[in-house]
Amino acid sequence: MFKDAEDVIKGLEKIKYIASKEIATTVYLALKLEKPVLVEGPAGVGKTELAKSIAAALNIDLIRMQCYEGLDESKALYEWEYAKQLLYTQILKDKLSEIMGSEKTLKGAIAKLTSTEDVFFSEKFLIPRPILKSITSNKRCVLLIDEIDKSDSEFEAFLLEVLSDFQVTIPELGTFKTNVKPFVFLTSNSAREMSDALKRRCLHLYIDYPTLELEEKIVSLKVPDGNQKLIRQIVETIQRIRNLQLKKEPSISETLDWAKALVVLGYQDLDPKIAMETLNFILKYEKDIQLVISQAKEVFIN
Repeated sequence: MFKDAEDVIKGLEKIKYIASKEIATTVYLALKLEKPVLVEGPAGVGKTELAKSIAAALNIDLIRMQCYEGLDESKALYEWEYAKQLLYTQILKDKLSEIMGSEKTLKGAIAKLTSTEDVFFSEKFLIPRPILKSITSNKRCVLLIDEIDKSDSEFEAFLLEVLSDFQVTIPELGTFKTNVKPFVFLTSNSAREMSDALKRRCLHLYIDYPTLELEEKIVSLKVPDGNQKLIRQIVETIQRIRNLQLKKEPSISETLDWAKALVVLGYQDLDPKIAMETLNFILKYEKDIQLVISQAKEVFIN
């Protein structure tokens, strides 16, 4: 475990994740209080990477569940291994005469047959999915519920039992309650508003685009082959581009892609011509590219 917020910053930096004091403090308190964290912010600012980096820094398992529209309880919790159940049915069919052979009455035969029913819905036929895996694990782990805003409100309601009591109920087997609570991180790109009930159960962390100094530090760490002048120019340009009325602002991940591309191409300096030729690395819509080009004099300053 981390000793304090400063230890979080140092631990994550070893994994090449640069955390602000606010992020480090929230992470430290969440781990200490065993509270889930709802991490919100624009796409590509490092929300998912934060959970991955915490797992790596603490040297514990990461269990990830990617959310999507239509995700239901069974896909998040468990599935029955139908192929194995079918095989067992065939074996039972072959053994049926042996099971029934010694019974002379219909009542006795039915009793013997029904005694095998529970076997079909036992743990040997259960395939645990991410949430059940994290709850039944005997070791501390990080449970990442990624892009929770893409799931339906019904699934969000199902999560409330998990986040409150760290337990889940399987009708055929009963209730599973954890002995070791997982560290839970939920990420959201704010595609829809999360319910008050979910927010109440979580600490809230909003990760925004970083300051110029912090973004420069991140790029320097992640792109060690880039010279400091080029990195500074890239970050300053990105910061100016984000101030334009774009459909999608470039995220940190796109800043890194741009920096890596320019280093691979062998550039030591970011002049306007080079920048405009490589805008597709940071902008995903043609209208955004054209807008930046039209504002080239204000955006690309050596």
